[in-house]
Amino acid sequence: MITDTIKARQTIYLITGAAGFLGGTVCRQLVARGERVRAFVLPGDQAEKYVPGEAEICEGDLTDQASLRRFFDVKPGVRIRVIHCASVVTVNPDYNQKVMDVNVGGTENIIDCCLASPGFEKLVYVSSTGAIPELPKGRKITEISHFTPEKTPDLVRGCYSQSKALATQAVLDAVERRRLNACVVHPSGIMGPEDYAVGETTGTMIKIINGEMPVGIDGTFNLCDVRDLAAGCIAAMDKGRVGECYILGNKEVRFKDFAKLVAEEAGCKAPSLFLPCSIAGAMAGLVEKRAKRNGKKPLLTTFSIYNLARNNDFDSSKAQRELGYHTRSYRETMHDEIAWLKATGKIGAVRV
Repeated sequence: MITDTIKARQTIYLITGAAGFLGGTVCRQLVARGERVRAFVLPGDQAEKYVPGEAEICEGDLTDQASLRRFFDVKPGVRIRVIHCASVVTVNPDYNQKVMDVNVGGTENIIDCCLASPGFEKLVYVSSTGAIPELPKGRKITEISHFTPEKTPDLVRGCYSQSKALATQAVLDAVERRRLNACVVHPSGIMGPEDYAVGETTGTMIKIINGEMPVGIDGTFNLCDVRDLAAGCIAAMDKGRVGECYILGNKEVRFKDFAKLVAEEAGCKAPSLFLPCSIAGAMAGLVEKRAKRNGKKPLLTTFSIYNLARNNDFDSSKAQRELGYHTRSYRETMHDEIAWLKATGKIGAVRV
């Protein structure tokens, strides 16, 4: 028992994006199984308080190589395992230099630090299903081995997805050319309890529960429980093969069915009307033009409608076979998240 504990302390897990939704859950799961964890967070990040107290905090920035060197600094003989969750997420499809600098340049910096560290063992890069070129509806989207978003801009849309594709290819190139021990996971959308930053999905749930969304859009998405995604990232560290990519997804779900589940679990009313994506897309185009004239941010965008209209059917069978990845039901996740929202005061008494 004592020998096992000493052995565990000779390995350290370096987690980037540790104050985020997924990164924080990864930290909590690793701490729960007795691992030593070092959390990389931005200086002054208010979400640092949600990182488990057992984790070491290292402040820094992915674009600052000096802070990354501190993050990777360990005593001789300590083995380093890296789960790189951090990225800048944006729903604006336009090119953004900061997104590229952090998501692509920051990942390249992580790769360099891994290869320069004597104790380095393995890197798991957390990419996105958005990095994989879309297939026509009716075909399941599976893993690919080479990413060229510049050649398929209509199939990998938006700056965020393109940056994740480029960063993924940087990892795979380092595996092939520099013998980096790494694999990649591609999470789909994310939901579940402990979303302290109130992301897009949680925000949508709150609007439905509060009766602030009388009209929905008849599209689809693909969402996973953050706890299952975190377990998938850790399983990739334990079992993932070098140079392989693994989709961590769930069943595609219609927004209409999602909203119905929210209503059933929260005891509220679901939206009464769901617009077809074609009509919503035309409306979004008008809203964007008006917002541009007024210098305001549009409440509805053609890109958000595209994400609901696109093929969101991802195949996770490879991760299931090789990593033991699995997902719980949407209802179970929703039940737990709504309980958490009530316990934290993010929603109050529901009026039906």
